[in-house]
Amino acid sequence: MARDQDDMTPIETRDELVAWLAAGEKPRERFRVGTEHEKFAFTLAHNRPVPYQGARSIRALLEGMQLLLGWEPIMEGPDIIGLSDVTGGGAITLEPGGQFELSGAPVATVHRTCSELMAHLAQLREVAEPLGIGFLGLGMTPNWSREEAPMMPKGRYRIMTAYMPKVGRLGLDMMYRTCTVQANLDFSSEADMVKKLRVSLALQPVATALFANSPFTEGKPNGFLSFRSEIWRDTDPDRCGMLPWAFEPGMGYERWTDYALDVPMYFVKRGGRYIDVAGRSFRDLLAGKLAELPGERATVSDWANHLTTIFPEVRLKRVLEMRGADAGRWARLPSLTALWVGLLYDDACLDAAWDLVKGWTAEERQKLRDDVPRLGFRAAIRGRDLLSIARETLALSRAGLARRRKFDPYGADETRYLKPLEDLVERGETPAEGLLRKFYGEWGGSVDPVFKEYAY
Repeated sequence: MARDQDDMTPIETRDELVAWLAAGEKPRERFRVGTEHEKFAFTLAHNRPVPYQGARSIRALLEGMQLLLGWEPIMEGPDIIGLSDVTGGGAITLEPGGQFELSGAPVATVHRTCSELMAHLAQLREVAEPLGIGFLGLGMTPNWSREEAPMMPKGRYRIMTAYMPKVGRLGLDMMYRTCTVQANLDFSSEADMVKKLRVSLALQPVATALFANSPFTEGKPNGFLSFRSEIWRDTDPDRCGMLPWAFEPGMGYERWTDYALDVPMYFVKRGGRYIDVAGRSFRDLLAGKLAELPGERATVSDWANHLTTIFPEVRLKRVLEMRGADAGRWARLPSLTALWVGLLYDDACLDAAWDLVKGWTAEERQKLRDDVPRLGFRAAIRGRDLLSIARETLALSRAGLARRRKFDPYGADETRYLKPLEDLVERGETPAEGLLRKFYGEWGGSVDPVFKEYAY
């Protein structure tokens, strides 16, 4: 989760909220892509969660990375909770259970994303190995319970932790026991945003299957290929889902603004203090009628921060966030970025992808999304299994990446980052099914080997 904003410019009207979203538009030549990825920190000695405080801790990791990189510390009171690269635009942040997140800088090519990821993991290992800490790329922690997960000293997470059980059964599991990889992409106009949003919403189950990587809970198979994806189905119906209204006539920045206004708030931040307004209306804040902040009006940062508390399968801020994928092995992390860049940044591929999904009904899209956490590639829509749709989607993405003609120093284009996904489709096996095969085979019914074989 990106760091909270601190722009106290007042916002007084709905039109200003709409304009804030529209200001994300960029000309095509300025399109960039950003990649965010989370990973579990674990103790190398016992494969246990890493606490925030102590000699071998999340805090020690952040302080070590600050010394190594020279990035600005992000503080909450006396506690370091992240690092900011003020020149490049990236950041290191913490998820609620200590999941370590790189919020990558906006970069021009998938090659740059790959280089950024490799550098980050090398730097992290340099700091973590002397502390006896390793990192795991899975969609859900394979062996520790919700109660065993540490809690990071972030005010917004305390508020969310109290609110989550009121609105869903699995929200705390989402917060404390899951990891994702996300890609953030640009749009050039309102129409471009709407088309990209619709295509990526409809095809998000493809990404979920390609990256499904959370089949274990507390040391045993949980019956799902992506339990992380299943968790989102019972987190909070007010702020999650497939957004069927986004496919209706009239979709645009105003419609998204009205949706976001109806999503209950978690908090309002004033200075370094988080004020608990969980369940309250942003409309009241906009009108200066919020009981917890009598007479105070909304600010730009209130709106930007509120939008980060909305969790649909694809999220609109000033970029479009692809949110359907489990975290995984490092070689697959640039693959998610490549998948969506190829599909969404080439007009012919975007048109072809829209042709693929435009006939699907809201009910069909929802059923596909509901089935994919358990069935993976065997989920189906309109008589087609998801494996064949994934194959077609990857072919479109490959064509889009090839037409971009973005080469690395060795002459390779961005299509090479699709290879790990194409291999999965060729085998017809999600990453989770590979894990389960090992669990029932060479791992002898234990998840412990995952901490060696799947560590970064």
